Parts: sequence; C-alpha cells; structure tokens
Amino acid sequence: MGSTTAAGTALAITAAKPATRDAAGYGALTFTEIGGIEKIGTIGASFAKVEFQPLKGPKVKHKGSVDYGSLAPTLAHDDADAGQNLLRASAASNAEYTFMVTLPDGAIRYFEGRTFGYPEAIEGADTIVMATPTVEINTEIVKVAAPA
Repeated sequence: MGSTTAAGTALAITAAKPATRDAAGYGALTFTEIGGIEKIGTIGASFAKVEFQPLKGPKVKHKGSVDYGSLAPTLAHDDADAGQNLLRASAASNAEYTFMVTLPDGAIRYFEGRTFGYPEAIEGADTIVMATPTVEINTEIVKVAAPA
C-alpha cells in the first residue's frame, strides 16, 4: 500500500463493549459515526524508557510501561449530531467507550478509551464553534487491513 490522504477518514463511537478484543469482537458492535470531524489526531502506543548507567560499561535501556496514547479530535460542535451526543455522554461518564477509526481505503482501527472533557472553543464572529475532546486510549489498538 502506498501513502494516502486522510480525506474520508471517519471516527465512530459506541457505549458497548466487545465480547473479545479482536477484529471479530469489535466488528460485531454497532457504532455511531461522529460528524463534523476536522482532524482525529495521532493513534499508537509509546513506551516509557527505563535506563541504568553502570559506572563501568554502556548504558542499559529497556522498554517500560506502555501508553496507548490519546486522541485530540477537533470537530464543529453540532447538538443534533448523534455521534457527538454520544461523545459528550462519554465525557460526562467515567466509563470506557469503544471507538472505531475507518481510513479512506477501508482499513480500521479499534480501541477502547475514556473521554476527558468536551471543551468548546468560541473564538470570534467569523469562526465555527468547535469542540476539542481528549480520548485517552486504554487498550491495544486492533488494526484491521483494508479489504482486498
């Protein structure tokens, strides 16, 4: 696969949990697409670096704990959008919700996370009212390849 643009990418949400954390488990869920998305953000795990520098010898480095990352989508606030309403409900709750990112070629990324707020930005007369929620990812990201 070559490179692609992000145009056409979608973010969707559900309050349901998968029976299994694999493509089949996530694929059995019904998601609601979140409308008005301008950007989704960076998806992927990173690891803490654990180091030890002995007095004699090279520095020893290991992978520490994993952080599955967070999303910081920006979206045009819409009270009538069902996906945004579910996202706002997730921000008002401490529960984990399940998310699905669908790329333009049909590849999918599934994960679960908590939404830490849904702040709205009201900047000026010639701007759109935007929302900038933060979704902290709490599970490994399950990648499903694009259909052949």
